[in-house]
Amino acid sequence: MFTRVKTIEEIQAMRNSGRILAEILNILKSRIDVGMSTLDLNNIAEKELKAFGGQPAFLGYQGFPGVLCVSINDEVVHGIPKKNRIIKEGDIVSLDFGVIYDSMITDAAISLIVGKPLSEKDVMLVRVTEKSLLDGVNQLKDGIKVGNISEAIEKTLNRSKLGIVRDLVGHGVGHELHEDPNIPNYGKKGTGPKLDKNMTIAIEPMATLGSYEVYIGDDGWTILTKDGSRSAHFEHTILITETGAEILTLI
Repeated sequence: MFTRVKTIEEIQAMRNSGRILAEILNILKSRIDVGMSTLDLNNIAEKELKAFGGQPAFLGYQGFPGVLCVSINDEVVHGIPKKNRIIKEGDIVSLDFGVIYDSMITDAAISLIVGKPLSEKDVMLVRVTEKSLLDGVNQLKDGIKVGNISEAIEKTLNRSKLGIVRDLVGHGVGHELHEDPNIPNYGKKGTGPKLDKNMTIAIEPMATLGSYEVYIGDDGWTILTKDGSRSAHFEHTILITETGAEILTLI
């Protein structure tokens, strides 16, 4: 299903969903610490989501067993929360979360370094990946082509010589967690599907300190870098407006 132009009521529901999502990611960011398990983070997110009156978008999605994806270092995305997966000093941790509220879905992710960074390259990776997301968002307006977003992200990541994960892409979102069109993190301006105002999309650059190549781990979910290089992932759900964009998962 191609992402639909949203009604006023649907947009408000997505604003509410996005606010809840952003609040919970901020809570996780403030509470994450060395020695915690990835399941601890999942349980915090689950408890807070219930308190806010939302529902998890990930739990049970194609069989996924958690409400939160927690991916560490060479794990790019889709890390399953586990009791024995312990966060260590200097780990790059990606927190990917989805919320349903009034039947509308938002999706967002942040990456952060826990404790003291192990290298300046890790700091750069996280900073530039987030910047590439915002550079993609800045392309948005009524009638924009997907390729404009993709090219902006690619240019930012290329300037810092980061690997751009090609097998995973952004997407439409709202009525379903993953809707068309796909939004790659590389591409050419003026190409791809056209996006109209009041459509909602999730832009999500994933970058590495090495190769762009990835593989699926033994658990059938976690996607890792083939060369073992560290990775970062950022994502926002965005409403396209007449002249720009409204980030729905930002407070």
